[in-house]
Amino acid sequence: MTTAESASEPSQAGEFDLGKLLAERGTERYELHTRYLNHQLPRMLHTIGFDKVYERAEGAYFYDADGNDYLDMLAGFGVMGIGRHHPVVRKALHDVLDAQLADLTRFDCQPLPGLLAEKLLAHSPHLDRVFFGNSGTEAVEGALKFARFVTGRPRVLYCAHAFHGLTTGSLSVNGESGFRDGFAPLLPDTAVPLGDLDALERELRKGDVAALIVEPIQGKGVLTPPPGYLLDAQELLHRHKALLIADEVQTGLGRTGDFYGYQHEDGVEPDLVCVAKALSGGYVPVGATLGKDWIFKKVYSSMDRVLVHSASFGSNAQAMAAGLAVLSVMENEQVVANVRATGERLRSRLAALTDRYEMLADVRGRGLMIGIEFGRPKSLKLRGRWAMLQAARKGLFAQMVVVPLLQRHRILTQVSGDHMEVIKLIPPLIIGEREVDRFVDAFTAVMDDAHNGGLVWDFGKTLVKQAVANR
Repeated sequence: MTTAESASEPSQAGEFDLGKLLAERGTERYELHTRYLNHQLPRMLHTIGFDKVYERAEGAYFYDADGNDYLDMLAGFGVMGIGRHHPVVRKALHDVLDAQLADLTRFDCQPLPGLLAEKLLAHSPHLDRVFFGNSGTEAVEGALKFARFVTGRPRVLYCAHAFHGLTTGSLSVNGESGFRDGFAPLLPDTAVPLGDLDALERELRKGDVAALIVEPIQGKGVLTPPPGYLLDAQELLHRHKALLIADEVQTGLGRTGDFYGYQHEDGVEPDLVCVAKALSGGYVPVGATLGKDWIFKKVYSSMDRVLVHSASFGSNAQAMAAGLAVLSVMENEQVVANVRATGERLRSRLAALTDRYEMLADVRGRGLMIGIEFGRPKSLKLRGRWAMLQAARKGLFAQMVVVPLLQRHRILTQVSGDHMEVIKLIPPLIIGEREVDRFVDAFTAVMDDAHNGGLVWDFGKTLVKQAVANR
């Protein structure tokens, strides 16, 4: 046996058996998290009854040990855009591993990053170059750095209630104080109200603004800017020699019914665009910062600056293969067209229920990014119950709906943000009429129960006690 052969074939005694390890230790999952990871996660899951044990997943569904299916309307916070374990992505990853490429040498140019960049830019005709990192927050960090460098200005504007990530730079443009508290000092960035052009212009007149970063639809609350806001903001920014950064980490790759969320507004051409999540295929983390040629050439202005912004695992072969496979699936399976049709079907059916239920205040969004907002009822009996929840903690009614959707109907959803009475639906982009019917039927049953004073309110009392105890 040669040295190469012996290195590639581990001995029986030292062989790693993943299946055996999971069989032996898999039942310890919640105990392991409690002991070694974020101990509040299992505590929270136990409290709200989300401590399920999922054995496998496929497409838009999870399955437990008894074979029961659970409809996924969360998609791993948007990561599972084309569903879980898509066969095209799985094959691409098997192929790239079997190819044994000379990956991440640092001193060559592999073909896969160039091919993925070419494919992404084909959907972004006004952009020219791509930097590949490992996550959405890293894509945002790159955009913030690039904008500051090329403008020579220190300050980036962001919108109230925005979410752009949790690393220090991204946290500086995070519009939720709950995420920022205790991590100061952050960068000198400034919030402006979403849709407020006057507030934007007041800040731009100060002359120190590098860029505005904005989500075409805010993930927190599923809030959409007024029509024309992005185009008007772009014109204001360019007039003041500042840049527009579109954070498409969640809204990009078809989520809103166009490839990018900003494409719903004619004439909007951001200077920098951040993508991630769905580009991974749910397997290998990948983030990308897309930008105009002049920006990249100014950042990488000489050979001395060739590594001025880089990432150790950026452009790795597995991530690039996953991204290429995802874009191939999107094109071949007409995913964006499906999002438009299925999203409209789901949103319109839910919106039709607003006249039926007092506590259903609004249904909004685009494509398969939908917000369901609850509000104060009119009838005296329901107002008393609503007030009880609000006095304990805003957002408990939405949680009171989310829990029976999972417990009784095996549908996974999420509350859209802390202290918000909004449920956000961001299912895999491949769902169809079957999944729409299942969700609407389940949601209707839960809302019937809530308005009739049924079992949902028993859980509401538990949430109130928990909220009061955590004060």
